[in-house]
Amino acid sequence: MVGLPYDFLVNPLGAVRSTFEKALASGSDPTSLDGKDWGVIELFRNFLFDQGGLSQAPVLNRATIRRVQPNTLVRFRGMIQDMLGNEFYVGAYKDDSVWRTNKFMDVSQFPMDTSSDKKVWERRLLYCVQVPGQSSWTEISSETVINGSMDWEFPLREKRRREVDESSDFMDILDSNDEVQSSSSMKKRKEDGHPSHASQSRGTLTVATDSSMCKVPNVDGDYTPCLVKIYDSPESDLKLNDVFEFIGVLTFDPELQTDKEDHNEFSIEFHEDALVQLPPNKVPRLHCLIHRKLAANDFLKSSPMMELKPHWVKSIREDLLKHLTAVLGNDDLAAHFMLLHLLSRVHARTETVAVGKLSLNFTCFSKESVSVFGNHLGDAIKNLIPFTHFISLTVDYLNTASLAPQKDYDTNRLVAGVLQLAEGSHLLIDETKLEAGTLNSVGVENARLLKILMEFQKVEYDFKFYKMDMAADVQLLILSDGKSNILPADLVVPFQPSTVDSLDSMPTEALEAWRWYLATVKLLPHSIESEMQKVVENDLVAARQADRNLGSQDFSRWLTMARLVSASFGETCLSLEHWQMVKELERMRKERLK
Repeated sequence: MVGLPYDFLVNPLGAVRSTFEKALASGSDPTSLDGKDWGVIELFRNFLFDQGGLSQAPVLNRATIRRVQPNTLVRFRGMIQDMLGNEFYVGAYKDDSVWRTNKFMDVSQFPMDTSSDKKVWERRLLYCVQVPGQSSWTEISSETVINGSMDWEFPLREKRRREVDESSDFMDILDSNDEVQSSSSMKKRKEDGHPSHASQSRGTLTVATDSSMCKVPNVDGDYTPCLVKIYDSPESDLKLNDVFEFIGVLTFDPELQTDKEDHNEFSIEFHEDALVQLPPNKVPRLHCLIHRKLAANDFLKSSPMMELKPHWVKSIREDLLKHLTAVLGNDDLAAHFMLLHLLSRVHARTETVAVGKLSLNFTCFSKESVSVFGNHLGDAIKNLIPFTHFISLTVDYLNTASLAPQKDYDTNRLVAGVLQLAEGSHLLIDETKLEAGTLNSVGVENARLLKILMEFQKVEYDFKFYKMDMAADVQLLILSDGKSNILPADLVVPFQPSTVDSLDSMPTEALEAWRWYLATVKLLPHSIESEMQKVVENDLVAARQADRNLGSQDFSRWLTMARLVSASFGETCLSLEHWQMVKELERMRKERLK
């Protein structure tokens, strides 16, 4: 039996070429293959998901980018930070009498004669980064070895090798290759849609020389950027700020832009704005074969159980509550509200209301206590939630921070802001260092942006000539001395610790169980049966009669808490016991507020 002429991991382009040739042999017209995968996607789906090949594909991140070879199959998990529009390229061309394809490639593997028949196709460009605030425990350890070793270096020409010290860091080598030359001929196209002659020689890929184009938003640290090229996918499948896993062919070629000596090879013709293009020696390209949207569950290392068994869920809930209580200085009430807060999410929107959000403001914090309990709480959240962020709110921060994403029309790029966050992110804001001062126009705008995010779960994107509201789903926790005036939270809970204990490191098994619990039960559906509806309605009426200050927002919050209490026990229907628990939590909270 003859083996396959390609290896899915080492030679994915072999599968592309082979299936293309089979499609032509079966009678397919190469001019009609644009927007079709001619069977190659199904081939990779079978290898990745049916044959277990997904775990064999190396994960592209900052740790592995030095070792993964180009033109191999890789995985990249990231957030769509910017959508760069569409790109035209020569998808199929005739080599003498044989049709060949350039799909899923940057550079043609065979010469393209200027007079040969060519078919110009289209693909989408997405600028993606590692999810902002991604916790270290979510990262996949990729020790996949390809052909005995993943270590490699770019095949630089001898004169380039002589210029680079052998002891130089790999990324320094990449930076040293940042010689960018642009060519206006890249934008020239014949009226019949074919590339111009001047645009065909290898090395004339137009890239921007502005170094600001390559900067990645630095909220919590360094992120690995990736320019993902999407084929044959509806635009509705991918949206800004969505988190995806992209699986495809990696290209990371510094000579694509610097090697201009040999013109006997021909590149694919690109039709893209020079100000949009990112240098290939700084941002790897991934030609996507398969993509799938990720949720919090997908970032778990393992699931301790496959189904929601009530006694398991209750046991995990009790253990997690004990942990949160210890973190919060033995404040049991604060721990209960913290649990509900961590389980909250936006599950519906009605006009301006984000149903399901439950922002939390712990008051009675000082600069001293926040350095202890605030740090403990921040560490605990980081260990439980996949994407976490921290802001130390001061007048200077408000006056200088770039919170909202802004469109830069000079570079035609969306410049990321601090509040451009993935769905399910957690934002901890320390307000204890906020002292009296004067807010400038930027500070006033930033305070307004934070308030909009808290109240409506929306972020205003600044497109200079207009502003656009983008829906968000971010859990906000504020630590302050008194009730925050800048950030009016759904729940205000005075913090009353009774002990200051050093915390022991938690066993990995416990952490994994708690992560699974938080990611799973928060997705449970919820309903209130007719009998319980009457009980709830009667209680709301009685509460309104007892306190005329109560309004629709209070009742909405109670119903949200009822949903979360039920979910915390792994139940999908509100019970009388859990409704009573909600009322008791509210009573105890109001007692503290007095």
